[in-house]
Amino acid sequence: MKTVTLINGDGIGPEISDAVVRIIEASGLQINWDIQTAGTDVIAEEGTPLPARVLESIKINKVALKAPITTPIGMGFRSVNVQLRKALDLYANVRPCKNLPNIKTRYDDVDLVVIRENTEDLYAGLEHKIDENTAESIKIITRKASERICRYAFEYAVKHKRKEVCCVTKANICKLSDGLFLECFRNVGAEYPKIKQKELLVDNLCLQLVQDPTVFDVLVMPNLYGDIVSDLTAGLIGGLGVAQGANIGKYGAVFEPVHGSAPDIKGKNKANPTALLLSAIDMLRYLDEDKYANKIEKALYKTFEGGCFTEDLGGKMKTTEFRDAVIMNME
Repeated sequence: MKTVTLINGDGIGPEISDAVVRIIEASGLQINWDIQTAGTDVIAEEGTPLPARVLESIKINKVALKAPITTPIGMGFRSVNVQLRKALDLYANVRPCKNLPNIKTRYDDVDLVVIRENTEDLYAGLEHKIDENTAESIKIITRKASERICRYAFEYAVKHKRKEVCCVTKANICKLSDGLFLECFRNVGAEYPKIKQKELLVDNLCLQLVQDPTVFDVLVMPNLYGDIVSDLTAGLIGGLGVAQGANIGKYGAVFEPVHGSAPDIKGKNKANPTALLLSAIDMLRYLDEDKYANKIEKALYKTFEGGCFTEDLGGKMKTTEFRDAVIMNME
């Protein structure tokens, strides 16, 4: 039996975590869940939103499923997500964007993947005040991190039979930092002559994504652009409630939804567990449990095809009702 760290998060985290765990259990797969609490709910008792025990659990188990954790805006503690990625060197953030059955969107046949460098750029958190009226943030781009994320993107394309990798930067303005990232893309790309290669500025990419996202395949980019673009692409397929994500490193992986903790609906049984469930399906494939991943995915798709949706997708189902519908559709 595999042991997986389960970080049940805060806000709606515990609700959607419970739903996903029950769906996995219903599939017949047995997982030993090492449950770890983190976020705002543990600060009073442990003095930090990310206790050392959480990191130790992931280091031992190598794989984690993580529900959302609240990040204060403009003040308070540093993002737990960023801390996890840096502490565990989870350098590749992988966010698939694919249309789901019966969810009406502006576009059909969207099937792209945003691969985001996960450890540096402005997310290095190097900021200081120059004076009362001026603050400075330092953008860090290194050859090591840029080469390995570009190589990850090309290897991903090969493994998943993708045809093109597009590098996204703002190298016309950030000539040294983004210029280095683009240089690394070109150098690594030379090793993959069978994969088509493309280069776009991030503003041009956003324009083209809202015009016709179906022309894109794999997108690779620095941290900040990846954060923004992956939310944009989530909007193309129905919103953050259906957007999964994975953070992959050499020594482990953390799977999580793209959306936040939605404290405004905490405890109301309204949250959509789909993004966390899709992340869990990716996690099962990472664990070579394809049989169960396919079984759960098929049940989820059947649930959507039957018109079962939570409120964020225009339906009326509660979290627990949606969970039970997926379980009922398990074959």
